[in-house]
Amino acid sequence: MLKNRRLRWAVIPVAATLAIVLAGCTQAQLHGYLPGFVEGEAPVTNNTERVAGLWTTSWIVLLIVGLITWGLTIWAVVVYRRRKGQTGLPVQLRYNMPIEIFYTIVPLILVLGFFAFTARDQNAIEARFDEPEVKIEVLGKQWAWDFNYVTDDVFTQGIQGQPDADGEAGALVESEIPTLVLPVGKKIEIALESRDVIHSFWVIDFLYKKDMIPGKTNYMSVIPERIGTYAGKCAELCGEYHSLMLFNVEVVSEADYEAYVESLRAAGNDGQVSNEYDRNSNLPGTEAPTAEEGN
Repeated sequence: MLKNRRLRWAVIPVAATLAIVLAGCTQAQLHGYLPGFVEGEAPVTNNTERVAGLWTTSWIVLLIVGLITWGLTIWAVVVYRRRKGQTGLPVQLRYNMPIEIFYTIVPLILVLGFFAFTARDQNAIEARFDEPEVKIEVLGKQWAWDFNYVTDDVFTQGIQGQPDADGEAGALVESEIPTLVLPVGKKIEIALESRDVIHSFWVIDFLYKKDMIPGKTNYMSVIPERIGTYAGKCAELCGEYHSLMLFNVEVVSEADYEAYVESLRAAGNDGQVSNEYDRNSNLPGTEAPTAEEGN
């Protein structure tokens, strides 16, 4: 009885300390140190909380499993070690049905659990909006980006990152990096296409990326929820200057977005960038040159 009381008194300060430590965690710590979270501000998109939740929960489960596994391993090593004066092999246990069921069922439950939660979140993230408010087409090319603002019928064409001759080694001219402007709080559907090889559209703070495959259109549906500028890059090795295939995403107010669209229109960027610059001449449906044309 006395021992139980002492144990109870020992647990209370441990629990209190744990509660205080967790309460003092920053947003970055609570979300597994993933980018895109700032104290007191909204998540970057409608999906970042979901991605971070899956990430941190998975790590917590895996750490618990790891601690139990290491604990049992160390316990077995210590308890069943060879004692002084002992010879020969210790008693061998085979065909222990409860243990075999345990180490078969528990990993199976973990795998099924991870699969179920991942599939649930993936389905929610991948779902396309029934009525997107803004449609955008992103064209990846070696080694830059073109952006078609489909809803507003304007476009921009970008060049790859340019080294800053007057800056530090490895510095880039930030003003020349392609920028995709998005209105905050709007349902946005982004169609992703490639002009040449496989690329991958990755906005780091969105905690989301998607491949751009020649001949196939992939879609990203997102609602930006925090105004700001976020770095993006190609996440698929695509050739010599892959590291310079950079872009920025600028999330702005609706009024600023409309002003940006009008500035593109005033600069003569009406219409859409077509696929005439594509290098995918061997895709299905593409006509091969005839002998007459060759002559």
